[in-house]
Amino acid sequence: MKSNPAPIPSSPVRWVASLYFVQGMQFFVVMLIAGLMFKNMGVPNDQIARWTGVLGLAWAFKPLWSPFLEMARSKKLVVVAMQFTGAAGLALLACALQLPAYFAASISVLFLLAYASATHDIACDGLYMAALDSRQQAAYAGWQGAFFNASKFLTLGGLLVLAGNLEKEMGVFNAWSVIFAMLGVLLAALAGYNAWALPGTLNTDHADLSVAGVTKTLAEVIGDFLHKPGIWMAIIFIVLFRFAEGQVQTIGPLFLIESRAKGGLGLSTEQVGEIYGTVGTAAFLVGSILGGYFTSWLSLKRSMPILIVAMAVPNAVFYYLSTALPLGMVHIGAAVGIEMFGYGFGFVGMILYIMQAVAPGKFQTAHYALGSGVMQLGFILSKSMSGDIQVALGYPHFFLWTIFCGVPALAALFFVKIPDTSKQVRT
Repeated sequence: MKSNPAPIPSSPVRWVASLYFVQGMQFFVVMLIAGLMFKNMGVPNDQIARWTGVLGLAWAFKPLWSPFLEMARSKKLVVVAMQFTGAAGLALLACALQLPAYFAASISVLFLLAYASATHDIACDGLYMAALDSRQQAAYAGWQGAFFNASKFLTLGGLLVLAGNLEKEMGVFNAWSVIFAMLGVLLAALAGYNAWALPGTLNTDHADLSVAGVTKTLAEVIGDFLHKPGIWMAIIFIVLFRFAEGQVQTIGPLFLIESRAKGGLGLSTEQVGEIYGTVGTAAFLVGSILGGYFTSWLSLKRSMPILIVAMAVPNAVFYYLSTALPLGMVHIGAAVGIEMFGYGFGFVGMILYIMQAVAPGKFQTAHYALGSGVMQLGFILSKSMSGDIQVALGYPHFFLWTIFCGVPALAALFFVKIPDTSKQVRT
């Protein structure tokens, strides 16, 4: 049977922005907003870190089922289905917060949201690559990053500020139910728009692939990855690179909200939103851009020690804040700005390391996905244990501990192979 495909929109501007805004919004709700919400509901730090860490495994393991999505010829169908699933999940989350066993119910719904979002990531990246040629992919790469991070402004900025105001008027649980209900409506509207705007058709045709064939290819991809020279040392290095980061990025925002009687800074929800949604996100973007240019100028091999040191800046900033306990918002905002700048500047190193040292080979795209999965797994492992360590040590000693957690990554540089791109001939 012949299908009647809908006209493909003439310009990617119509759909790239909305596609990657949704991708970012779903990710940040699960990995950032949920933890801050639970903190305001009185959930202990160890429980927050442990369970949000488990949720993050969805993004670590997504390369394992990504090849099977190729069996669906319509990537648009997968994208739109996962967006509507996310919208339904947000509505369920709004309801779950009203239950007596709200924490268990919320984690269950967030589990659904996490795996729907991870599956959406695979399909939307595949759609982007399939719909655009190499020139267009490069031209609209900036749109990807801009609108992905625009969702971060919405979640860490506008939503937290709105939630903080609503908490004062109707209580924490009702406020967050309203927030997630609003997000569900927004996501459903965007899913409806994307059902019209995305290139392709909403059909259920399947590609000429079989489960056995895909499974064989997946096994070949993983086998080739694990037999790369030096791959096990590379995996250890990736995990060590993110070992300190996973801990400080989990506990740092919780420390800002923690009451001063318990060693925190005692900021309100809207104050945290104002800091991270403005100066924090802007500093991260500037740091990321400058880190990229710096690494391009010096080469990854020569700049990696500096990038690892930059990743320790957030740990040092939070150690300072936990000992000084400043009162002024300008003081705290400046410190968070420095923290996020260092984070953005240093994190470039791991992305480029996976691209240049891990991914190259027969299955470059698939191996980049596997390397990214290892990177996310390293983050999740440290994130999951961070709450227990913080509860045992207290805030100042915990942040001091995270500073020392960055040393093994520096030591591992003596054993990992990093291509020296500075030796490449420039024409």
